[in-house]
Amino acid sequence: MIVKVYSTPTCPYCVTLKNYLKNHGINFEDIDVSKDSQALEEMIKNSNQMGVPVVNIDGHFVVGFDKEKISQLLSIKD
Repeated sequence: MIVKVYSTPTCPYCVTLKNYLKNHGINFEDIDVSKDSQALEEMIKNSNQMGVPVVNIDGHFVVGFDKEKISQLLSIKD
């Protein structure tokens, strides 16, 4: 399973999302879109959103920290 988190260092929801994934043992690639303009363009193209966080879980894009949707896609049971 491939998980990519598009985020910025100043986004509190990004920190919450990444901590949630870490606490459940989910490996992910953290992409700082404030420093990577190509990744920012990719994120906007695929999610139609300019805000972060956006998480890509095997091609499924979730905008924001939608805990229910993210848990469902990753089979996390809280």
